[in-house]
Amino acid sequence: MANIIDGKAVSASVKQEVAEEAAKLREEKGIKVGLAVVIVGNDPASRVYVNNKKKACEAVGFQSFEYALDENTTQEQLLDLVNVLNRDDRVNGILVQLPLPKQIDEKTVINAISPDKDVDAFHPSNVGRIMIGDYAFLPCTPAGVMRLIESTGTEVSGKQCVVIGRSNIVGKPMAMLLLHQSGTVTICHSRTKNLKEICLGADILVVSVGKANFVTGDMIKEGAVVIDVGINRLDNGKLCGDVEFESAEKKASYITPVPGGVGPMTIAMLMKNTLTAAKQQNGLM
Repeated sequence: MANIIDGKAVSASVKQEVAEEAAKLREEKGIKVGLAVVIVGNDPASRVYVNNKKKACEAVGFQSFEYALDENTTQEQLLDLVNVLNRDDRVNGILVQLPLPKQIDEKTVINAISPDKDVDAFHPSNVGRIMIGDYAFLPCTPAGVMRLIESTGTEVSGKQCVVIGRSNIVGKPMAMLLLHQSGTVTICHSRTKNLKEICLGADILVVSVGKANFVTGDMIKEGAVVIDVGINRLDNGKLCGDVEFESAEKKASYITPVPGGVGPMTIAMLMKNTLTAAKQQNGLM
C-alpha cells in the first residue's frame, strides 16, 4: 500500500517558511509584501479561490488588495487597472483570476501584467525563462508538485517521468521542471497511443487531464510515485482526481489524495512567488 503524500502538511511548512521570511523583511527592512487579486464577474468557483488566497495572505502576513469588478467590465477598464497596479509600489504580485468574461481576451490581460509582478508565471517572458531554466517564478501548481515529490525523498535525476496533460498551466511547465532536475520526461495527451504501456514505464507519474478516475491501477508501475493534479466532482457530489485512487494506491509507493494533495500546494507556492517578487523588487535577490 502506498504512503499518502499529505499536501496540507507540506503546504503548511511552505507557508511557515514564507511567514518567517515576510516577518523578517518587515522587521529588518520595513518591507510589507503585498498581493493584488483581481476578480471580474461572479463565478462561484473563482470567488472561492479568491477568498482562499486572501486567507493565505493573512496567514503569512501579507497585505492583500482585492479588486472585484462587475461582469460587464470592459477589457480597457481591466487593462487600466492592471497598469495602475503595475506602478503601485505596495503591490509586489498581481493575479487576475481566470476565467474572464467573454468580452475580455485573457491573453491580452496576461501580457499586460508586468513580468516582475506576474506571480502566476503566465507572462510569455516568464514562460520562456522556465524553458531555459533561468526563472524567478514558477507556475504555482507544477512548483507545488515538485515540492511534493521532494517531500517523499525521491530523487528525480535519472528517473522515467511521465506527465499526462499538455496544458500551458500544468503539463508543459511540469515537464520542464522534471527535465531541469535531470528526469527523462515523456509528455502524453489525448492523441497518445499505447498510453498504458508508457505509464507502466513511469517511476514518477503526474496526471493532469481533467477526467475523473482516468488512470487506473493497472496502468501504474509497482512502486511509482503518483501525483494527481486533477479535481473532478462526480454525480454523487463527491470530489475525485484523475487517478482512480483505490486501485492506484495498491501499486504506488507514494500517492497524493484528492482533495488534500496538490490543491493546498498551489496557494502555498503563490505565496512563495509573491515573496520572491518582493525581494527582487527591493534588490534583495
